[in-house]
Amino acid sequence: MRRISLDALLLVALAGAGIAEALGDDTLSPSDRVTGVVATVVAVIVLANRRRAPVAVFVAVAVLCGVWVTTAYGWAQGPFAGFLFLLVAAFSLGLHGRGRAPLVAFAALMGLGMLRDGYGLARGLERAGDVVPSYIFFATAFVAGIALHRRELLATLLGERAERAERERELRAREAVAEERGRIARELHDVIAHDVSVMVVQAQGAARVLEGEQPQVRQALAAIEATGREAVDEMRRLLGVLRRSDEELALAPQPSLGELDALVAGVRQAGLPVELEVVGDPVALPPGVDLSAYRIVQEALTNALKHAGPARARVVVRYEAEAVELEVSDDGPGVLDAVGTGHGLVGMRERVALYGGDLEAGERREGGWALRARLPLGSA
Repeated sequence: MRRISLDALLLVALAGAGIAEALGDDTLSPSDRVTGVVATVVAVIVLANRRRAPVAVFVAVAVLCGVWVTTAYGWAQGPFAGFLFLLVAAFSLGLHGRGRAPLVAFAALMGLGMLRDGYGLARGLERAGDVVPSYIFFATAFVAGIALHRRELLATLLGERAERAERERELRAREAVAEERGRIARELHDVIAHDVSVMVVQAQGAARVLEGEQPQVRQALAAIEATGREAVDEMRRLLGVLRRSDEELALAPQPSLGELDALVAGVRQAGLPVELEVVGDPVALPPGVDLSAYRIVQEALTNALKHAGPARARVVVRYEAEAVELEVSDDGPGVLDAVGTGHGLVGMRERVALYGGDLEAGERREGGWALRARLPLGSA
């Protein structure tokens, strides 16, 4: 709507300028004034279609102005309105034209005009100061239109690339969430399956050492054993596909915060100095919370190793009555050309959200990066 309004204002301004110049020129005869008004109206109508047919409009305006100047002004300096019409047509030709046709049309008509004016200059019928600047302005308008057209194409291309990159980023984020949830599911399966299996074994043991018949107790123990076995089998069936895609991970022992010393030692060997501090008395955590806490620290140190650059890192584990808090920070400047997928942070948020915890990550005021996570114990 705004573009249409600007176009309408431009055409109205051109029409007003052309008609005012034609009617106000006392050197013209009445018939030449009528010719100027008619030429102005026709030129404005033609220019209204410059977006749809820029080549045809430029040719029509150039021919119209040439005939108008020749019939009404002869070899005298033409009307300023005609110069404006041709200037707008040349700019629109460069802006909206496609392929080689605009360049061919511009070169051909400017060449014809130069031949005519060259003859006039050679015969002394025209002055160079009245002719040469016009061609410079026309060429400038044409080149400016081409430059603006290329800029619009570049802006459109960059916009499409940005949209495509945003779609790809969202897709990668969804894939990362799905992948991390699958990994969490595999790990939770191991944890829960182990606990339920222990319950089954304990129920079997209790049934063996139970004195007397006590049918109700034996029936309850048998139900616990049967339900536990059924629960384990059902989990294995539901998560079979996930475990099949990563059997080695599923069969490997799951790490815990008790193994942070080994993790920190490995990161140090990889080149990142790490300081580990444990605040409070370490307590036995629920297996899922323990595993998630270890994975969060592991992922944070991996990110620091990859992206922090020359730096030192610090890991703080705080044991509280109702939660365990983790803090991983580094003082590195970051690697400017580091490219990451952002999957690590997505995975950590998924783990924290699973237990109703909180996670904060971002740049530190004093430089570097810091991550803080809190995992409640009561929600495990």
